[in-house]
Amino acid sequence: MMKINRKIALGFAGLLALLAFYVNQPVSAQGSSKELIGAGATFPYPLYSKMFDAYHKGKGVQVNYQSIGSGGGIKQLENKTVDFGASDAPLSDEELKAMPGQVIHIPTCLGAVMITYNIPGNPKLKLTSDVIADIFLGKITKWNDKRLTSLNPTAKLPDLAITVIHRSDGSGTTYVFSDYLSKVSNIWKTKPGTGKALDWPAGIGAKGNEGVGGMVKQTPGSIGYVELAYVIQNNISAATVKNKSGNFIEASLKSISASAAVKLPADLRVSLTNTDAKDGYPITSFTYILLYEKQNYGDRTMEKAKGTVELVTWMITKGQQFAEPLLYAPLPKEAAAAANSRLKLVNFNGKPLM
Repeated sequence: MMKINRKIALGFAGLLALLAFYVNQPVSAQGSSKELIGAGATFPYPLYSKMFDAYHKGKGVQVNYQSIGSGGGIKQLENKTVDFGASDAPLSDEELKAMPGQVIHIPTCLGAVMITYNIPGNPKLKLTSDVIADIFLGKITKWNDKRLTSLNPTAKLPDLAITVIHRSDGSGTTYVFSDYLSKVSNIWKTKPGTGKALDWPAGIGAKGNEGVGGMVKQTPGSIGYVELAYVIQNNISAATVKNKSGNFIEASLKSISASAAVKLPADLRVSLTNTDAKDGYPITSFTYILLYEKQNYGDRTMEKAKGTVELVTWMITKGQQFAEPLLYAPLPKEAAAAANSRLKLVNFNGKPLM
């Protein structure tokens, strides 16, 4: 009796080991056209989750999206373990050269970075690019500095020290904000420059939008930067910012979308910060889906390739209905049309997929 039980136990253990082996294998992008794999940016994750759920219900296609950060998504696309990557910033020339094939950039929506602050009396602030840069450089240190009071003559700005709050972790939000500062300040461009993580010249670090926003709310005299959705959801103060055209613009879904109503480069790799758009909010960015122009790689099938293109096409057309309710700015018509044209380049053995 003991021998029989032992055989059963060994057989069961073997079965469990086999199952564990398959469960722990990396997900492949070469499988069924009814399942697509993506990975990358965390910023659009709430929107993508909603889009992919609706797409599954309508089309029967399961989309498994891994929210691991833009860098992780780019790496997985480079390794060809996903059907598409996702990034809050376009690939640099160096990153493009490192990819094993030509990569197409498809913008899916827009986001914005807002300047938040904690001043007694909660005055509505107006800020210009040079003042923002000098605050975060640690050059303007008091709220009653003449450069601030001249911009805000009706606000009662106190004799209070400014405490800068910045991200301590690497983030797309920091990349967008620092990209803006590098365009409007030569000092910032030289150092600390543009990046997802910086050597900050002033201030205190906090992790995530929640960390920065929370510390600003808790610290009188503080200033920080967070994404639009966090500002709206938490009802915190945010400044209007003077854009390149000389207009003070409040960040809204309308003004964020307007920032992309400009002439876009053919490859859609563009920085929208400090936009030329007259009514555009100046600290704005696309977020992108990335995929290979030539889809016939590895064991990939034409059905799989076609399914990928159909998904991305749906995201920039019907899928846009989910952007505003989740506090993402939808693509303006010009950007959506340009993205659709780029998708026509995607092919399988030279055959267009749309």
